Amino acid sequence: MSEKPIGSTWLKKTFQLPNIKLSHESYLGTRSKVDILLDGSIIETYQKAQYALKADNPLSHLEFALKYDDVQMSFYQAVLKCIPKTDIVEYIKSAPNSKYSRKIGFWYEFLTRERLPIKDRPSINYVDLIDSKRYFTGVLVKNTRWRINYNLLGDVCFCPTIKKTISITKALELDYPEMLRELSKNYSPEVLTRANNYLYKKETRSSYQIEKEEPTPERIERFVSLLSNAGKKDIRDLLSEESLVMLQNQIVDPRFAAIGFRDFQNYIGQTTWNYDETIHYVCPPPEFLSDLMKDLSNTAIRMEGVNPIIRATAVAFGFVFIHPFEDGNGRIHRFLIHDFLSRDNFLPPGMIIPVSAHMVNNLKLYDDALEAYSKPIMQIIKYTKDKKQKLTVLNVSEVEGFFRFPDLTAQTEYLCSVIKTTISQDLPNELNFLQNYDEAKELMKQKVDMPDKLIDLFIRFTHQNSGIFPKRRRNTFLMLKDDEIEALQSIFQDVFTLGK
Repeated sequence: MSEKPIGSTWLKKTFQLPNIKLSHESYLGTRSKVDILLDGSIIETYQKAQYALKADNPLSHLEFALKYDDVQMSFYQAVLKCIPKTDIVEYIKSAPNSKYSRKIGFWYEFLTRERLPIKDRPSINYVDLIDSKRYFTGVLVKNTRWRINYNLLGDVCFCPTIKKTISITKALELDYPEMLRELSKNYSPEVLTRANNYLYKKETRSSYQIEKEEPTPERIERFVSLLSNAGKKDIRDLLSEESLVMLQNQIVDPRFAAIGFRDFQNYIGQTTWNYDETIHYVCPPPEFLSDLMKDLSNTAIRMEGVNPIIRATAVAFGFVFIHPFEDGNGRIHRFLIHDFLSRDNFLPPGMIIPVSAHMVNNLKLYDDALEAYSKPIMQIIKYTKDKKQKLTVLNVSEVEGFFRFPDLTAQTEYLCSVIKTTISQDLPNELNFLQNYDEAKELMKQKVDMPDKLIDLFIRFTHQNSGIFPKRRRNTFLMLKDDEIEALQSIFQDVFTLGK
């Protein structure tokens, strides 16, 4: 006998919602089994005798979905719009104190913003809305109407979900602050200070490089100043329109400075060789921006006390997917990662880790993290473009839930990986390089007493050429003899080889 869809899978098929991809599909079959697909989604089969429903109706399947399938708010929203309100009222009244009927009532009112003609629940025990063992949750708020512990990360206008996957759980078990403190013990205060100053500028250049831009010295200094003050502003102030506009104005070309959040439909595209344009992501329609940004701020506040990496992901990636400006969104997004890591004391005071530098050196992985969110949207969004390249979204109501209720699990896994690699590999490599640089420079000065500027050039040219002084640079050092060049090259090789 063939397997029979149940829960979210049945609802998706019954209400013809092919554009929504389920992260957990459920079926009834003769034996239990779980298949994990390459994209991380799960297909699970349950034994019929144990899990068969008493009644084959939409609300029974929704209850099953709440019990066993993943939380997908945009899917819940689409399903609840398909079920007559009278059916929902009748279902809840048939079991008024059931935690699942209460959850259905809450989800209906939360996601449709319509009140059901049902009296508030009596004094019965509260139940958590989502399972804190499977999902990261925010500050708990008691909903007295349905006797529900509201523990979502955000609110109805912007509310991300992040699963507690194995990779995220393992990454968060590491004591990163302690790793940083231990790392600091291996280097002198002078090297640490120089490294931090260097990394502020490197992080700035890397963030611009991701956007394929070459910043002016003035803009570099502005961004360095922003990074050095990360985490110091009140959250509501930081994420206010006025503050973000000021931030955007500081980091972009003055010609593209914004005066407020965009009031037009934006998109991210790329012009091909034959002048066609490939659109990679259509941003939320402008009429959503005010509510999205307001609840992005609420999300940041509700997540106080949640692991710093999780909060940084929700706010920073939430911001870049909302894309409130025409230019500068990516740089602000990466600044917000640093801001929330600093704000939550993840880093020792004044320290920075080269997150953007890692991203620019591994752009494919960064792009994959962004596309894990944008690709599903691009598969369902419908739009037109006129001759002036003005884009109009045609199915706003159908895609609204994707913008308001993003699943940021993939982006969290990505940022966990970036931070782990940055702290365990990239940062030690930077510190080792600076320590070796100082040692090599001192030994070179003892060998040939020449200006610091020339020694710096010699080290840079030799480093860029994998430890061999390049012949094409010989004209810059005509004042040196061949044996002196050989001696300086040997010093570089000895110091940097030992330092590996």
